[in-house]
Amino acid sequence: MKIGFDGKRAANNLTGLGNYSRSLIKHLAFFFPQNRYFVYTPKIKAAAQISSFLSSSENIIARLPSPNGLFWRTLGIKKQLLDDDIELFHGLSHEIPVNLKRSRIPALVTVHDLIFLRFPQYFNIIDRWIYQLKCGYACKHADRIIAISECTKRDIITYFKTDPGKIDVIYQSCDDSFKTDIDPEKKDTVRKKFSLPFKYLLNVGTIETRKNLLTLIRALPHVDQEFKLVVIGKRTSYADLVDREITNLQLNDRIIFLRNVSFDELPAIYQMASVFIYPSVYEGFGIPIIEALYSGVPVVAAGGSCLEEAGGPSSIYLSPLDYKGFAKAINEIIHHPEQADAMKIAGFKHVQRFDNELLSKQLMSVYTSVLANYPKIC
Repeated sequence: MKIGFDGKRAANNLTGLGNYSRSLIKHLAFFFPQNRYFVYTPKIKAAAQISSFLSSSENIIARLPSPNGLFWRTLGIKKQLLDDDIELFHGLSHEIPVNLKRSRIPALVTVHDLIFLRFPQYFNIIDRWIYQLKCGYACKHADRIIAISECTKRDIITYFKTDPGKIDVIYQSCDDSFKTDIDPEKKDTVRKKFSLPFKYLLNVGTIETRKNLLTLIRALPHVDQEFKLVVIGKRTSYADLVDREITNLQLNDRIIFLRNVSFDELPAIYQMASVFIYPSVYEGFGIPIIEALYSGVPVVAAGGSCLEEAGGPSSIYLSPLDYKGFAKAINEIIHHPEQADAMKIAGFKHVQRFDNELLSKQLMSVYTSVLANYPKIC
């Protein structure tokens, strides 16, 4: 089978949707080597993660625009798909080419979240309009929709009035590096490089309004003073609010913002943490929670979106603004090792449902089903 992918994120983004795209394609190529996987992208970023992905299997083939054009991903790509005899196309981030059905190539689309509709105040009006147009079109015209959580599936049904029977929920996993115990020497090297304390809480994610770091900052004065907070994430204008709150609460000596953390250093930082905290107001899934549970770290997160699906029943969930509740939960974990151990064991058991082989088989089953039924659909 020849499968084509919208590879813009896979070949250019180093986090988030890029990680999702690379992991999905790489594991399909590993578990189903009999197929060929074409990655269509307008350009390829020069980065170790991306070059490693593209060279990970001879069955992964990168395809650049021919010819290049402003609307290549929307229109021009169709000719290349036909020239490559692509049998099925998968849009990995909310969009598919226009009128692909005329080319008689079945299409799937992955929808990660509809935050731009649930929380429109976080987006400018132009971006929101573009996202809604592309995602709405894809949900209407794709042969199947892959939702990355039950929460996202509900949102698709609510906002686009989509038939639930058209949507398959297939979860994400995380990079395999989080699933292996890091060598103590590597941990020690990472600890020294970033001057990490021996007792710290961890938060990973873009420092933006929706991720709600302020709640964690306000919880910190009520948490055992021996524990510092380590934060890893790209700054936005919201970070200025965070900085002011840190100063107001006199917490400068208890919070460490890490910069320039390489991808291969991240698992060690997770595995040395005492508790992972994720107070995000809303997510489509919550990969950092999966990374934490695979790393053997207890999780405290905000409830109300999909994070309960990611973290499972052993993690602790609170209202996103309940900073005292977050503080209480964190203290209970760090002061009761038996509770922490129980959460680690149950959490690790829960994340086995996000095993890459299992998820790859689920996705391939959808692919084969679409192809088997496509002549009837057309």
